[in-house]
Amino acid sequence: FLFKFLVIGSAGTGKSCLLHQFIENKFKQDSNHTIGVEFGSKVVNVGGKTVKLQIWDTAGQERFRSVTRSYYRGAAGALLVYDITSRETYNALTNWLTDARTLASPNIVLILCGNKKDLDADREVTFLEASRFAQENELMFLETSALTGENVEEAFLKCARTILNKIESGELDPERMGSGIQYGDASLRQLRQPRGPQAQTRQPCSC
Repeated sequence: FLFKFLVIGSAGTGKSCLLHQFIENKFKQDSNHTIGVEFGSKVVNVGGKTVKLQIWDTAGQERFRSVTRSYYRGAAGALLVYDITSRETYNALTNWLTDARTLASPNIVLILCGNKKDLDADREVTFLEASRFAQENELMFLETSALTGENVEEAFLKCARTILNKIESGELDPERMGSGIQYGDASLRQLRQPRGPQAQTRQPCSC
């Protein structure tokens, strides 16, 4: 499969550093504010299946908002990022969340990432407060550190795993336009049949 991902959130939360850490396994030292949108991709193994994540890193600054919004369409998953040392970036999450659910898809799989976990001494947002926000908005939640790499890969994989589970349960249809999911190879379509007890109840599609 190929999944389209977004990394969204306010400027300065470390979105580009998270993406760089995930793809290159190292910290991006000289990170400037993203202008418009940057792109990265990585092939990962999720539950025994090979999935290519196509990740769009969007600018957090307000003046690029109209540009970045056009990239939301057809995204299957997104990392919603705030900075644990900045209450302001946390307060802006509701707006980013609304954008993702209205512009991408109501079914978009979102994971909330409290980045800069390594700066715990300067924390302005508690783990408990953020996890409550995640619960209320039906989001997965992790605190990450783009500097040390803690939970970075896990955030992307957790999101991808949830999308895969939704495909297998029939909740997400890769055939639907704008699902943000593509088959890597047409011959793999028959793999969509879920294994397990429910496998007998689902007929293979004749597409």
